[in-house]
Amino acid sequence: MSISPIDTIIIVVYIIGIISLGIFAGFKKNISSEDQFLGGRSLRWPVIGAGLFCANISSIHLVGLASSGYQHGMVIGNFEWMAAFCLVVLGIFFVPFYFRSKITTLPEYVEKRYSPGARTFLAAIFIMSALLVHIGISMYAGAKVLEAFFGINFVISIITISSATALYTILGGLKGVMITDTVQAVLLLLGAALLTFFGLQALGEIGITNWAGLKEATKPDQLSMIQSISDPEATGRLGLREFSWYSILFGYPILGIWYWCTDQTIVQKVLSAKTEKDGRDGAIFAGFLKILPVFLMVLPGVIGYVLFKEKIGEDNDATLMVMMTELLPVGVRGLMAAGLLAALMSTIAAALNSVATLTAEDIFKRLRPDAPDHQLVKVGRITAAVVIVVAMLWSTQGGKFGSIFEAINKIPMAFAPGITTIFLFGVFWKRGNRQGAMAALCFNVFIGMIYLLIDIPLVGTTQWINQELGIPFMQVGWYLFLMSSAIYIVVSLLTPAPDESQTKGLCWNRPFDALRGPLVGTVTDPRVMAGILIAIMVVLYALLH
Repeated sequence: MSISPIDTIIIVVYIIGIISLGIFAGFKKNISSEDQFLGGRSLRWPVIGAGLFCANISSIHLVGLASSGYQHGMVIGNFEWMAAFCLVVLGIFFVPFYFRSKITTLPEYVEKRYSPGARTFLAAIFIMSALLVHIGISMYAGAKVLEAFFGINFVISIITISSATALYTILGGLKGVMITDTVQAVLLLLGAALLTFFGLQALGEIGITNWAGLKEATKPDQLSMIQSISDPEATGRLGLREFSWYSILFGYPILGIWYWCTDQTIVQKVLSAKTEKDGRDGAIFAGFLKILPVFLMVLPGVIGYVLFKEKIGEDNDATLMVMMTELLPVGVRGLMAAGLLAALMSTIAAALNSVATLTAEDIFKRLRPDAPDHQLVKVGRITAAVVIVVAMLWSTQGGKFGSIFEAINKIPMAFAPGITTIFLFGVFWKRGNRQGAMAALCFNVFIGMIYLLIDIPLVGTTQWINQELGIPFMQVGWYLFLMSSAIYIVVSLLTPAPDESQTKGLCWNRPFDALRGPLVGTVTDPRVMAGILIAIMVVLYALLH
């Protein structure tokens, strides 16, 4: 794709503007650790919701959702819509304990609920996952997108994006990240909306003016969000669909609760809330925003199939690039490129700030309990600088994975089911103890690493679980969760019950206590917002089943 001077100017102005905004919004000469890592716990729910959305949506999403829409259809949108339900779980059931206990990191909550050993174990997992997946793989994918779309050298892309993001993240802290995220959310959605608009306009020019006409022009089930379990054409002995309703209904929540309710990169946004209500509303507001990618990022892929299937052919990863080339005018193309950068920088910035927080609070502060506040800030900033350099080096190895989407979905299987287990039972079952938590985590990591060895695969070329047996990775997550839960329950019951100090104010006495109490703000009461969101999701699923 050739890039015009106007598009170049738009991209350069955007990068300069977002760096300036991030530094201006969050920089303080003598900033405290709470300001640096949690924005002074001063942010309101619209900013928190936008921050959660941007921390999740990256250039991988923009390219990958369009690609999957072209290849699989609307069913891939379940990864977006199911997130809305997980965000309701975060806002209604988890945020009250996170906020009231005044934690800075999620491992800190685990220490209060279980033990210092569990905190250390979890901090190490979070740091590695942020470095390898949130930052490294996102950086690689974003650089490859810019190289393919605009001819920008791969290495130059990595250096430019990394330097720009690190600059405003280190100097502006979480507040700078959150304010820029709000701007970038608008830009990202605007760019995606423009592509959808021009795509629909092109459909009208070839006589497709309604949903029935679009359905007739697409592959069978390409516009359906719900698919059957079996598929005669599926690979593997069992003949299971990769994204069947069974895989989505039972498998997604295991990854989703880990990601949305327990991952430091995501939940750190909620910890920056001014009030508990802001934290809960922010989580649920992000759930409303997650409705949009299905129509603005997945649907364009389906449109791309109808308009350009001859040109795209089997190279479904080229869907977004072809659509931008064929549909977007000069200037708008630059705006879309800025949207890609917005998505990438937001994801990296969120992960970078979380790694800095984890290192300062869960490692350095525990080694040096009497360390002054300014030292924590300094350690966090140095960590961010070191991590971005390591991630830049790691990102150059991204091409060794057969599929980026496959890698980032399978890697969490080594720990996500176990983490989901200890947080769910930790919040809802007072009898769960530290022995049960450590047993579940260690079991999941052990079995999960074996799974990765044979199914990425790190050794050899055959994917024994996914391709040979035909068990979708989403179902693997569900089965690992069931096994981890069984171990958690059995070990907890065979060992002493936790002290009252490990449960009081850290878990619900009864699960539905979260729904009790007077309304606060009527429509903006988190329970009311959650009810409205769930009702909307039920209607949407009924329309697109």
